[in-house]
Parts: sequence; structure tokens; C-alpha cells
Amino acid sequence: MSGERGCSPASVALAFLVGGALGASLALLFAPEGGRQTRTRLRGLATDVKDRSTDLVDDVKDRVEDVFGVGKEIFEEKKTILTAAYQAGKEAMERERGKIQER
Repeated sequence: MSGERGCSPASVALAFLVGGALGASLALLFAPEGGRQTRTRLRGLATDVKDRSTDLVDDVKDRVEDVFGVGKEIFEEKKTILTAAYQAGKEAMERERGKIQER
């Protein structure tokens, strides 16, 4: 379903994490505990969300770097092929030009 809307898996995962954090925060706020206990739990939750989001960002960054690396390799390979084809065409044109000038 996310492919139909154009959402990346990272966006879906981030939305899931944010939704979970919001839900957990609201549950803690409305729980029948004292203020100090609730603040302590919220602080722990915030730290957990921060750590998870940092891990997610690092994971996405690594994947993007991998994709760019593969793309760069493919680009260089195709560039080499095209350069060789261009050079071969240029040499063939020079040979044919030489044949025409000899006549």
C-alpha cells in the first residue's frame, strides 16, 4: 500500500515510531501515577525515541550511501563503454575520411 502512495519504507517506519511515541506519551500522561514517576517515564521514553531515531537515521544514511555507491559504479561502467564506442566511431570516421581523400 505504501508503494501506491509513493511513501518510502523509511517514512513509514518513522511515522510508526512517532505514532508509537505519541501513544505511549499519552498513555503515561493519563496513567494513575504521581507526577515524578510520570516525568521519569517520559524522560526515559524520550531518550528511547531519540536513540531509535538516531539508529533509523544512521540506517537510512548507510543505505543511501550504498545506493549512491552502486549508482556511481554503474555510471562509471557505462561512461567507459560510451567513451570506447565514441572513440571507435571517431576512428572509423577518420579511416573513411582518409579513404575518401585518397580517391
